Formats: sequence, C-alpha cells, structure tokens
Amino acid sequence: MQPIDLPSPNHAARPAGGPIDILVLHYTELPLEESLAILRDDGTAQRVSAHYVLDLDGTPYHLVPEERAAWHAGRSHWRGRDALNATSIGIEIVNLHGDLHDYPTRQIEALIELCHDIVARHPAIASRNVVGHSDIAPKRKIDPGRRFPWAVLAQSGIGLWPREARGKLEGDVQAALQRFGYSPAVEVETADIIAAFQRRFRPNLVDGIADDETRGLLADLLDQIGCAP
Repeated sequence: MQPIDLPSPNHAARPAGGPIDILVLHYTELPLEESLAILRDDGTAQRVSAHYVLDLDGTPYHLVPEERAAWHAGRSHWRGRDALNATSIGIEIVNLHGDLHDYPTRQIEALIELCHDIVARHPAIASRNVVGHSDIAPKRKIDPGRRFPWAVLAQSGIGLWPREARGKLEGDVQAALQRFGYSPAVEVETADIIAAFQRRFRPNLVDGIADDETRGLLADLLDQIGCAP
C-alpha cells in the first residue's frame, strides 16, 4: 500500500557517509489522530517524530523522508553505538499498549510489506538490526510490547526468532547479550537487559533471570548470526 504523505517538521540531517542500518519498531500508546498530531507538532517542548505511522487497518503514513533523521529513539544503544536516530528508521504502530492488546492481522501484513520495502532500499539493515524500542532502551521503554508478533515477522524474512532446537550458552550472559547487540547504559543493570531480551524472545515470562531457557534462546540467536555462543 502506498503511504499517505503527512510531513512532520521534526527531523534533522543525518551524519554524512553513514549507512542507514537499523529499523526500530514502536507502538504509539495513543489512537491514530492523537499520535499524528504529536509526531507532527513543532511547538511542544520535546519534539518527536517517526518516519512512518501504521494505522490499525494497515494504512501507512509517511512523516519524515528516510534520508533524514527522525526523532523516535531517544537515549538508545545497540551494537556498541549510541544516539541511534542518526542511523535508523522508525515506525510507530498504532496500539494503545502492546502488552495488553493484540496487533490486527491486516496491520501486521502491512507492516511486513513496509519493512520489506525499507530493507530493500537500505540493505545495511541486517536481520539482527530490526529491533524494538525496548531492545535499544532497556528499562526505559517496553514497546512494541509482549503481544507484538516477532515470530510472524521473522517467518516473513524480517528480523530474527529462535529456532526450536536451542543451543547451550557457556560463560557470561552479559557478554553474550552484547555480542548479539544489547549495549549497557548508565543506570541499566544486566537484569534489565535480560528482561528486554525476554520481552522480545520469551514474552510469556519476563523476570530478568538468565535461566537455562533464556540462555538457550540467546545461544541459538548467536548461532543464527554467526557468533559463537
């Protein structure tokens, strides 16, 4: 579906020479009209935006050109880098609370189509770099929520999901999480990062404890991206 153009004034130039290599998925926490108003408002104290907003019925809205940096990630960290607005594309998905409300099938189908289009334009976005806001801002953010269907996206070639055959993780779990992409930050403990990992890959139990199941899921994901678990 062709996105509807609704330009936002809230954007900036990207650093010269750097690839766009991260795709960040959010939920809006507000209905469509309120979300669009906030993301297009240049008079608020904290100006925010995203490249795209995806409505419940799958209608996509295009707010910021992909060659410009939108202001969606905030304080963020992934694969040893900070301030990820500079190299990312952000999609806000209409959902009032992704821990409580399912995402409609039509919305997810449209999201998969949009993600494929974005990745085709920006091949530096590797599967491990398709992330949720909670991945890049553990403790501070929880979106897109525990009901977000990451497995469905992975089956469609967007992002990653653990396989049934889980590996065995030896050694320090914090170091393994960093090899996958999670980066430590001020006031963020290892348990917060484990919880963010579980929120993404084991949403039925998010307790911040590196039990055997969590370690096995992480080992399998590391194997998928070619990193020794």
